[in-house]
Amino acid sequence: MATVASSRSQVTHKEFVFEWEGKDRNGKLVRGELRAAGENQVQAALRRQGVLASKIKKRRMRSGKAIKPKDIAIFTRQLATMMKAGVPLLQSFDIVGRGNANPSVAKLLNDIRSDVETGTSLSAAFRKFPKYFDNLYCNLVEAGEAAGILEDLLDRLATYMEKTEAIKSKIKSALMYPTSVVVVAFVVVAIIMIFVIPAFKQVFTSFGADLPAPTLFVMAMSEFFVSYWWLIFGVLGGGIYFFLQAWKRNERVQKVMDRLLLRIPVFGTLIEKSCIARWTRTLATMFAAGVPLVEALDSVGGASGNSVYGDATAKIQQEVSTGTSLTTAMTNVNLFPSMVIQMTAIGEESGSIDHMLGKAADFYESEVDDMVAGLSSLMEPIIIVFLGVIIGGIVVSMYLPIFKLGQVV
Repeated sequence: MATVASSRSQVTHKEFVFEWEGKDRNGKLVRGELRAAGENQVQAALRRQGVLASKIKKRRMRSGKAIKPKDIAIFTRQLATMMKAGVPLLQSFDIVGRGNANPSVAKLLNDIRSDVETGTSLSAAFRKFPKYFDNLYCNLVEAGEAAGILEDLLDRLATYMEKTEAIKSKIKSALMYPTSVVVVAFVVVAIIMIFVIPAFKQVFTSFGADLPAPTLFVMAMSEFFVSYWWLIFGVLGGGIYFFLQAWKRNERVQKVMDRLLLRIPVFGTLIEKSCIARWTRTLATMFAAGVPLVEALDSVGGASGNSVYGDATAKIQQEVSTGTSLTTAMTNVNLFPSMVIQMTAIGEESGSIDHMLGKAADFYESEVDDMVAGLSSLMEPIIIVFLGVIIGGIVVSMYLPIFKLGQVV
């Protein structure tokens, strides 16, 4: 019975957004929006305002796009800005929700607002949506609520998320460029093999002469593509899909790939620096919010984006919880550069760990920026040579018989 009663109370408190239209005391046509549990509440509220409602319609929530971390970062920045300007929390949610172009985000904010309006703390309301608000986010909001500095911590959290998303975007763009070129090169080669080479084969067959080895090799590849193109594309497409799914869902595969990514020449260094930047930025943000070290380390490992650093953070947390200093624990995992360890040591001695870790994060974020810019300029000639060797090799192989025939003539 208690369960039924509680569920009924939740239904009663569930609110919707109603669009209304009517006339005020002066007979002037007015319209607006009102949040309520039903039309009766809307009519009662409008009567108290002296408005005679002629039309009340519940706003339909359209299905929107998936909510991305970038959407949460933008919402956090908007909420922080509103609260710093003195706008009340519930009104801030209304303004941000109405102004969001993604209906999914608007619905999420509406649900959170409804919880907060019924007396739930903001951090508790966020914790009901762990898909969008992780422990780090909720812990910082909770710390801000407890200390009475919610708007400051939201501002700091927004800055942290913006920097984190910027690093992710740069890493993705750096990795996407060569990947897309390889895909395009494969498609071009497949088109040449399936449609172009067979035409040359008919011409060469009419010569009745022996063909050079490179030409025979390319023609054999063409025959294989023509006969089994469906198998090639199916195996490649299916293999890539299942591999990505395994990488996403299987913890063991994730750990193996995370280790491999850190060992890739050039790109491994880029990923390593981005992980260190995110690790130090996260810990600096948690420290600045007054979150205890052991509790802060809970969120830091996952925020690094790499299971190698996640496992190392778990070891650091275990050592710190037994009384070991953060600097010693970081040294023992043998993963962090000496500069980060030295800055952490200085921070521990001076009592300004958050400041020193923030400086380390700034340094590695600038390193990531420089590496991405350098890789972009470096990859262009490498990719041009790569494409030239593949496409040029095929073209030369197919023209060798023609050159040979010209020499005979």
